[in-house]
Amino acid sequence: MKNIFFSGSIRGGRADAELYKRIIKYIQKEHVVLTEHVGDLSLSKTEGLKDRDVAIYEQDTAWLRESDLVIAECTTPSLGVGYELAYAEAHSIPVHIFYNKIRANLSAMLTGDKYFHIHPYSNEEEIFPLLDSILQD
Repeated sequence: MKNIFFSGSIRGGRADAELYKRIIKYIQKEHVVLTEHVGDLSLSKTEGLKDRDVAIYEQDTAWLRESDLVIAECTTPSLGVGYELAYAEAHSIPVHIFYNKIRANLSAMLTGDKYFHIHPYSNEEEIFPLLDSILQD
């Protein structure tokens, strides 16, 4: 059983929150998702208070250090997700990035970085077999 850090946009926009929820539930069949709250449909993208933001940063970076790998859904751009990906790379945590190639163009800072495993998809059904392959290693 692996500890998975799932990364998806919160303050950058919640357009894909339903998808995050389905991916998280799928991963949770056999693994622990440390950040299952990312799929919580009641999360809002509004700004928090400074003290709360510090707590979020400290908790997220602690979860990253505990994780065996990062699964990120990056169709909706997010500064926080980008930071988490760079943090994971700096700490040698494997990173798999998914994005809908019909709806988004992924940043060259991600596609140009050979550290990241990039998985473009056209429809949601393509995601789950890829997850199976990634998680069985």
